[in-house]
Amino acid sequence: MTERRGFTLIEMLVVLVILCALAAQAAPSLHRFVVRTKRTEAQAALLQLMQQQERFYSQHNRYIAFSSGASDAQAKLFKWWSGGSAARSAYEIEGKACDGELIEQCVQLIAMPGTAKVDQVFKDEDCGQLILTSNGQRLATGAAPRCWP
Repeated sequence: MTERRGFTLIEMLVVLVILCALAAQAAPSLHRFVVRTKRTEAQAALLQLMQQQERFYSQHNRYIAFSSGASDAQAKLFKWWSGGSAARSAYEIEGKACDGELIEQCVQLIAMPGTAKVDQVFKDEDCGQLILTSNGQRLATGAAPRCWP
């Protein structure tokens, strides 16, 4: 009798099935982790932009509206995306007057997920848009109860 070394085809298939089952369970967790990470990145960008708005307010006694299509030189100083570059960001950010108020009195920063100017594929189904106001409100348009830490 000769001794054979190695694995049989059945053993290899069993290992492959187990690996596929583990990968299928890990994929949704990985997706949730990526969404939470990009959401946290957007929240940090909103907080940084609000600090920039407060500095602008202390110098000019008013807030300033900004967006990706801003033409005003001062408005262009505000970063309208959440990540390192617009193409790699998950959220587009705009600053506008709070609902029912003038821009001179209150500004709200809105982070919109997956627009045409950032990663269109990204979706944040739980929280939707993230909103930070100069009045200290932290809001979200989605159904999740806690979108802000």
